[in-house]
Amino acid sequence: MNGVEISRRHYLSSVAPGLRGVRHAAALIGPGSEVLGYDDDVSPDHDFGERVQIFRPGHETVGEFFAAWLGFDPGDGVTVADWLLTPTQIFASLTRGAVFHDPDGELARYRAAIAWYPDDVWRYALAAGWLKVSQEEAFVARTGSTGDDLGSRVLAGRLVRELMRLAFLVERRWAPYAKWLGRAFGELSLAARLTAPLKTAMATESWRERQEMICTAGSTLAEATNGLGLCPALDPSPRQYYTRDIRVLAADRFTVALAAEITDPVLLGVIDRVGRRHEIPKLPGTIDQAIDSTDVVGAAARFRTAGPLLGLGRPDTA
Repeated sequence: MNGVEISRRHYLSSVAPGLRGVRHAAALIGPGSEVLGYDDDVSPDHDFGERVQIFRPGHETVGEFFAAWLGFDPGDGVTVADWLLTPTQIFASLTRGAVFHDPDGELARYRAAIAWYPDDVWRYALAAGWLKVSQEEAFVARTGSTGDDLGSRVLAGRLVRELMRLAFLVERRWAPYAKWLGRAFGELSLAARLTAPLKTAMATESWRERQEMICTAGSTLAEATNGLGLCPALDPSPRQYYTRDIRVLAADRFTVALAAEITDPVLLGVIDRVGRRHEIPKLPGTIDQAIDSTDVVGAAARFRTAGPLLGLGRPDTA
């Protein structure tokens, strides 16, 4: 029996009877592999068992619980800064799991408020994701061709991770933390087309095949990005990198196209503040795209301070 079902039965049999007639909501959300549905025989060795969060007016409220994890109360609205500063793993932990009792619909409203990015924030995150791909996509072949096989493999691994995270963005799914990224990726519709080239890119002995598999996966995601209708469609085919014996998607084309469709004044301010390299915006992206520290992205007290790093400026201007 999985953790969600254990907790549901615990609530119904042991907790709910004692709260009969008391206004409350009940759920299992927040941290834990069982919240994501990924608990197994190993999970019970820590922080696992019959547990449920109870929310009562005048005691612990839904707003207080969400604010403790997010650093803001989504019941008061979600700003552009809130979207950019919150790690996707936090959004995932609060929108997955299970709600056992919600007579006033308050938990449902809170979860709906952070269900997915507004379109311009979505464009910005996608643009930043494609920019990260473009910044290293030529290096797999460049390092491999010089005999640096280990360096080429490391770069391929970095690109595989970025392409996986782009797949979550395309499918409007919050990516979980690193331990469960691969498993959650396997649940995406795009995984049926992406898994084989991404695995080959990681396993092949040939840097040329490594390069080709990255291009194949990139083209698949480019087609999927076109299908979102967030920017004019672009040719998803790989091409030669300048005059070199290197093939790339030229992923920054999507960065330019997506950024050009953004009209939100806060995001435009970020783009102007950070600047451009030629015509390509320099996008720090969301907190997950800019920072890869567990101790930062796991605590609101730290990730909420990263506004200037993301180009947001002072908190009162974001």
